[in-house]
Amino acid sequence: MPIRLRFTPARDSSRLLSRLLPRAQRVLRACLVALCAGAASASAGGAAAQGSGAFHFVAFGDMPYNPGDEAKVERLIARINAHRPAFSIHIGDMISGSVHCTDATLESSARQLAMLEAPLVYTPGDNEWTDCHRERGGSFDPLERLAKVRALMFPTPSQSLGRAPMAVESQSRTMAQRFAPYVENVRFVKNGVHFATVHVVGSNNNMDETRPAAMAEFRARDEANAAWIAHVFAQARAQDAKAIVLAWQANVSAGMERRNGRFSDAFRTVVDAVALGARDLRKPALVIWGDYHFYEVSRFVDFAGAPVQGVTRLQVYGDKLVHAVRVDVDPDALAPFSFTPLLEPLNGLP
Repeated sequence: MPIRLRFTPARDSSRLLSRLLPRAQRVLRACLVALCAGAASASAGGAAAQGSGAFHFVAFGDMPYNPGDEAKVERLIARINAHRPAFSIHIGDMISGSVHCTDATLESSARQLAMLEAPLVYTPGDNEWTDCHRERGGSFDPLERLAKVRALMFPTPSQSLGRAPMAVESQSRTMAQRFAPYVENVRFVKNGVHFATVHVVGSNNNMDETRPAAMAEFRARDEANAAWIAHVFAQARAQDAKAIVLAWQANVSAGMERRNGRFSDAFRTVVDAVALGARDLRKPALVIWGDYHFYEVSRFVDFAGAPVQGVTRLQVYGDKLVHAVRVDVDPDALAPFSFTPLLEPLNGLP
């Protein structure tokens, strides 16, 4: 029903607006929810016509964070399943940083993710292990928690998660002599597009000079990540990849923010490796991360803040915004990636 406005004397205007604005907001919100539900239903039936090799996948993470969010995650997983993606990528933080990192908490989130019908590729976040030394995280040993995450989420390093797992290449197998522990770094190919996960987390990537064990872990993983990124780009060049996608948890732009009066080097190695590989490959590239909990698509920048040509950055929802992003891929297109917020209306609108 249209809302009819009629001019009134100034003394009555505030009273009129106080009555109409709440109603207008309710009508607008109802329309938006209906629109999102309709768009989701249409998308679930298939994307617009594309090339013969076109496919889509879903990216999400940083959830559940808040009390009651488990039900929201289940609704979102049902929504993802309805879209029938080729696979999904979870960018980490499958638990909140404000809960104890117990086995039960980790295993509960793992069981939820196991409800995904298509293959699931997961990379760890800081909440699962890096931050667990904090009192609010349960005062755990982060390295012991990392071992738990690896055992729980990567029981078969050469295989993804999900009800219909797919084969992946794991750094722990390909580079076993030097990097056997890094079961979480995996790669795979879909219709000429190369995908890889890299274990890069928030909380300054576990780079903490006040904790020697953390620094040792950071340096070892940073070396492994650099070698893995170089390998991923080398394989893309050798196989004449049509495009490349990398996914991790941390918003690496945070590394360009001053900490204690200077810039952090926590993400420099990873950013430099991606910039170098992308400039050499000269094919469309996409980097996916979470960490900051709102949807955003922009240019990927190097550590000097300069955009890297051909590289797009996707940041996914999280925290109170329990939604995902659908990524449509047309490998033969000049711009192969397109993005659609995958919203679960019952979880609230962004």
